[in-house]
Amino acid sequence: MPSPADDLITIRDLVRYAVSRFNAAGLSFGHGTSSALDDAVFLVLETLKLPIDELDPWLDARLTCAERETIVGLIERRVDERIPTPYLVGRAYIQGIPFHVDERVIVPRSFIGELLVSSLVGGEGFALIDDPEAVTSVVDICTGSGCLAILASRLFPNAEVDAVDLSPDALEVAAINVETLGADTVHLHQGDLFGPLAGRRYDLIVTNPPYVEAEVMAELPEEYRHEPEMALAGGHDGLDVVRRILAAAPDHIAPGGGLICEIGTGREILEAEYPDLPFLWLDTEESEAEVFWLTAEALGVA
Repeated sequence: MPSPADDLITIRDLVRYAVSRFNAAGLSFGHGTSSALDDAVFLVLETLKLPIDELDPWLDARLTCAERETIVGLIERRVDERIPTPYLVGRAYIQGIPFHVDERVIVPRSFIGELLVSSLVGGEGFALIDDPEAVTSVVDICTGSGCLAILASRLFPNAEVDAVDLSPDALEVAAINVETLGADTVHLHQGDLFGPLAGRRYDLIVTNPPYVEAEVMAELPEEYRHEPEMALAGGHDGLDVVRRILAAAPDHIAPGGGLICEIGTGREILEAEYPDLPFLWLDTEESEAEVFWLTAEALGVA
């Protein structure tokens, strides 16, 4: 039986075919890509182990029969099963760092990564953290694949980094990334939020907790249903876990430290519920007021 791979010879052919199939199927994006073209390019280049940000040099490269069949098979699975592309290729990138991912963890895509590598950390002028080398302790709550903890270990060279998740399955994936990326200063802990940390205090608390509200959870596109529900669902208004983090953070933040937390679209709810907390809302290229910063002093820690 003829296969589409018989007629698709070059990377250009395969990317065009994938975009056509994805658009015709009405796929949803948002797992590291925002369009059919971006998703197709990522699928093809990552499968071929080519740099994912360098399409042009390879567009007219001819592929072997085996390579073409493999890619066409992944394109068909993307369409038929609505599996997010990072799960199909087993890889996702945060700030250029490659992380292993599979369906035991949410696909990493936090806005916090962009903020940590910006001038807000160690930059001139206004900065959340003036001197990255002065940070000696970091904790990543709800670590998932370990991506933010590993990124923090690179940005704060003198810090020991604890990473906590309730899911043992997620921590198995995080352990793969810690070992593969040589993140020796990252220490994994299984438990509920700050539970396994025995009263330790940190210069920096990082957290991207579950924050999808119940109404949105009920209407999620099929792609998102491949991800662990516990990594997404944040209760009725999406802020159940965020409230628990705010309640516990004062007992785990060091004087002079700070908390950075991603919450999605719950700004108005939080500001109404915590009128005395001076949330500093941080924007990225693709988000507005979905991440906040609070200092230890604002949380009552002198």
